[in-house]
Amino acid sequence: MSSLRPFGLSTWLVVPAAAALLMLTPVVQAPAHAQAAQATPAPPQAANPAPASPSQTTVAATSPAEQRGLTSRAIDKVKQVAKSATDIFSRVPCHAPKGGSKAMGSLPHVANKLVAGQPVVIVAFGSSSTAGYGASSPDFNYPNRLAAQLRRQYPTANITVINAGVGGEDAPEMMKRLQTEVIDVHPDLVIWQVGTNAVLRNLDPGETARIVEDGITRIQAAGDADIVLVDPQYSPRVTERPESASKMVKLLGKVAELRHVGIFPRFEVMRDWHEKQSLPVESFVIADGLHMNDWGYACFAQLLGDDIIRSVGQVKLGVNVPADVRTYRPM
Repeated sequence: MSSLRPFGLSTWLVVPAAAALLMLTPVVQAPAHAQAAQATPAPPQAANPAPASPSQTTVAATSPAEQRGLTSRAIDKVKQVAKSATDIFSRVPCHAPKGGSKAMGSLPHVANKLVAGQPVVIVAFGSSSTAGYGASSPDFNYPNRLAAQLRRQYPTANITVINAGVGGEDAPEMMKRLQTEVIDVHPDLVIWQVGTNAVLRNLDPGETARIVEDGITRIQAAGDADIVLVDPQYSPRVTERPESASKMVKLLGKVAELRHVGIFPRFEVMRDWHEKQSLPVESFVIADGLHMNDWGYACFAQLLGDDIIRSVGQVKLGVNVPADVRTYRPM
């Protein structure tokens, strides 16, 4: 593995509320409890929150010309964010592993709803990787990137992606909010990112797998939601505990197989970026050696979205895979 070279976090963009309505990338729609969860203080490495924009507090006292000037500058910032979101892969392309890695299984429930033109609700459940720690802006966390991709692919569909990520949590803490932030939302798809903090805390991978299996059982008993597990990330803080990380990845895969749910093999995908695609670790992980950066989240979301889109394509072609059968295939 290449040595990790530190680099700073990007500055969060703060734009006036009026300009935010013009954002080309979608804002994740979250219930009040999920929004409150995202306000949980970030880990020690996080930068201090940016102060409120002066324009937000003084706009009422400015002249119409000054207001137009403030709005124009805000729109320019919005355009810069949108351009960055568009060309992020032109600098470093996002490629799926060419062989060996397995994609998540088919998603018949969410695919059928998209084909039928019915509203789709996706809950992204997890810890700081879901909340988006390490991204330069909320627009670059993976749930927002996934929502943008799906809305581009299905422009007439009503797609809601709820970010239910809380930094520092793992399976025990997540189970305490499973009912209110997942089951009570009645989602069509649950993407459950779990296991990383258990590795960092030296928790028993077997116990984590058991808790996750219990959670899957509760979700399945409550409705028809498709479920996709996301295993730990390949990053220096995780790989310095190779035995625990390897066991966690294997056990989560086993749980997915036993409970007939999908799994996105994030650990394998990110390892492929480094070992086979020759990307330096610092090109997709921030200086803390743990969290992904804008490109890492974007590529993760892109590959995840590609699998969802392929599943919809299967349904359109008449390959309607029953909910209790999953076909694992190379990405």
